[in-house]
Amino acid sequence: MSSIDPSAQVVFLTDDEGRVVTWNPACSALFGWTADAAPGRALSELLVGDTAWPALAAAGGGRVCMRFSAGEGPASMSLLRQYDARGEPAGWSACIVVSPSDSLSETERVGNTPLSQVVDLLPGTFYAINRAGRFVLWNHNLERVTELMPDELAAANVMDMFDPRERALAARNFRRVFDEGAEVSMEMNYVSRSGRETPIIVGGARVGCDNNQYLFGMGISIAKRREKERQLRLSERALHAASNGIVITRCSGRDNLIEYVNPAFERIAGYPAEEAIGRDPRFMAAPGFDAHERSQVRLALAERRAVNVVFRNMRKNGEIFWNDLSITPVRDEYGEVKHFIGILQDVTALKQRADQLEHEINHDALTGIANRNLLWDRLEHAVHLAHRHGAMVASVLIDLDNFKAINDTFGHEAGDVVLKVVARRLLAAVRESDTVARMSGDEFVLVLVDQPSLRFTLRMAERLRRALVMPVAFGGNEIPIGASLGVATFPHDGNTPAELVRAADMAMYHAKGNGGGVHFFSPEMRSASEKRAALADSIRSALEHDELFLLFQPRMDARSGKVRGFEALLRWRHPKHGVMLPASFLAEAEESGKMIEIGNWVLDQACAFLQEMRQLGYTGLPVSVNVSHREYSQHGFIPGLASRMAQFGLPPGSLEIEIPEADLIRNPGLGRDLSAQLREVGVALSLDEFGKGISDLSFLRQLSVRQVKLSKAAVHDIAQEGNGSRLAKTLIDIGHNLELAVVGEAVETEAQVEFLRSHGCDQLQGQWFSEPLALDAVRQMLDQRYHA
Repeated sequence: MSSIDPSAQVVFLTDDEGRVVTWNPACSALFGWTADAAPGRALSELLVGDTAWPALAAAGGGRVCMRFSAGEGPASMSLLRQYDARGEPAGWSACIVVSPSDSLSETERVGNTPLSQVVDLLPGTFYAINRAGRFVLWNHNLERVTELMPDELAAANVMDMFDPRERALAARNFRRVFDEGAEVSMEMNYVSRSGRETPIIVGGARVGCDNNQYLFGMGISIAKRREKERQLRLSERALHAASNGIVITRCSGRDNLIEYVNPAFERIAGYPAEEAIGRDPRFMAAPGFDAHERSQVRLALAERRAVNVVFRNMRKNGEIFWNDLSITPVRDEYGEVKHFIGILQDVTALKQRADQLEHEINHDALTGIANRNLLWDRLEHAVHLAHRHGAMVASVLIDLDNFKAINDTFGHEAGDVVLKVVARRLLAAVRESDTVARMSGDEFVLVLVDQPSLRFTLRMAERLRRALVMPVAFGGNEIPIGASLGVATFPHDGNTPAELVRAADMAMYHAKGNGGGVHFFSPEMRSASEKRAALADSIRSALEHDELFLLFQPRMDARSGKVRGFEALLRWRHPKHGVMLPASFLAEAEESGKMIEIGNWVLDQACAFLQEMRQLGYTGLPVSVNVSHREYSQHGFIPGLASRMAQFGLPPGSLEIEIPEADLIRNPGLGRDLSAQLREVGVALSLDEFGKGISDLSFLRQLSVRQVKLSKAAVHDIAQEGNGSRLAKTLIDIGHNLELAVVGEAVETEAQVEFLRSHGCDQLQGQWFSEPLALDAVRQMLDQRYHA
């Protein structure tokens, strides 16, 4: 092998075990291994003896004289420990000097070694200092971080580049390197000429060169790590300050053990952190409650997915509280779920308020029994079950005889007492599975389920009549009362709740006309049904003869009075009966199978109206259309809406679909799907008759709803003191808590306007502002008020 030039740059890198990683041409010339063959081979193969490399590595680096198997004579090898960005050891860099010169200065001797050529390849800052702290070697990264020129660094002291507050620590550690040969690692801050701080992790080791000792130091920036730590501290403070309870759990087999809880959790649950950490959150479960919701949580945890439920938990003191819980999985760098974050909110007060509101909405304020809302729900449910199981249901409609005379003779207070007594007597006379409801005034309706025979139903009705004829004591007087009872049964007298009540109503009027008592519905009472059949026949030709038309009632901004939109209202110009409202013919339209066709016609006309308004320059005025369950549950409803939006060139949100809140409550799954599908095609959803049947508020949060329209009954009852006005205010508050616009419709008096406006209702609609308008009247109104 030829002689090696002493100035040759013999430089290579190894891993922690002394295996070659990179290899320059001078190494190939010295050792005979090509650059392709060297990586992976052990450095010990090049050495004569086996003590130099392990000793130098064990010392943490340095310089040693040794002989190589290549036979070029003694040489010196300088070994420098390498570190990664986290400050962890990551191999060695080495340079070999075959014949060092003694005629150069200290900086030149060190700076002209092959090591000076490799330091600029290092990822961080590198420097070599003597005992006086003067720089004898450095790389360009140090010049960049300190903002010093090479001649300035040559004249500088190593302490000049550290934060003044950290210089004493650096000096102590550097002395240990020189005096004891210690290898040090510390976190410091470089300070540049301009004052910019750079956080680093500094490593230092003693290295011998030409009988002199130097400290070789390397710094790796930890700015990114510091920023992550800062963000982590900020997140910890945010978790600590959050008003909702936060729980972090670690997946451990079938359990999820708590690793962290914030102060809000301690306050809500009553458990200090030390009593909760290490336990599965199931220890707070309230036994005997919400089995379905808890199974949802177990399934979501097993499937490693998010879930939101509302259920009951138990505080440390044994108190039950409602918990709105959202659980989210946290994945590690490999995509595996190792933790869950749970956010819990104590919604006990909100739940109690909702339950109270639901009771107020579904129960008569005077008597406490079911009202019209709950009656229809119970009757519909009873008919559904009877149809499924082949059972019989009876609807009994009761009207008190001479009730007006009681009010006139004894006063309204006496009338209220009579109504309360009648309600108590009816409840006492029926089974727990039956329903007693007050429809209005002195009219009561009973739903008697599971009737084995008509004879049994007759005996029940007679027992009710006998319970009612007993006088009522009031103010020292005995008030005589009587009642007329009409009875209709499913499936004999009607197939729907509406038919049953109508049949019972006809039977009750027949009883009243025959001196009271109990009367069952009979075919002779079907004259009204025949009229309805004739009406159904007329509906079939209404579309063909252009007898249907739309009117548009404006919705007004409650504050500014500006027009904010319209509701499309269907009318029928009947050739014999004149203009008819939807309530008088839609039920027959449903039964005759024409509802879908009528609904499509209404949607087409509403979209054409929107298109014309936009062409006239009236933008930003959505139109809402009432849609029945039969319409929106059909397969082609959503595609039809998407097609109309494109056909008429309507922007998203210009068409609104109004659906009664109670419809969505009865079928939550359909409600969620419909809400999402409407949002996808750019059609807004409006909940009509809000407050007529309240649902779990967590369900309403899952829907994409633009606005809610207060039930007409809630608006009508505003003038009444007590429950009437409180109900309207509560509904407005709930709508705003759900971040929805609230519309008051059927507004007819100034008192209603002032109440709704003062309690934050967003929009108002009704006769007080405008009756439903034809297209020409709409144009005229907009010409006057659109830009007002």
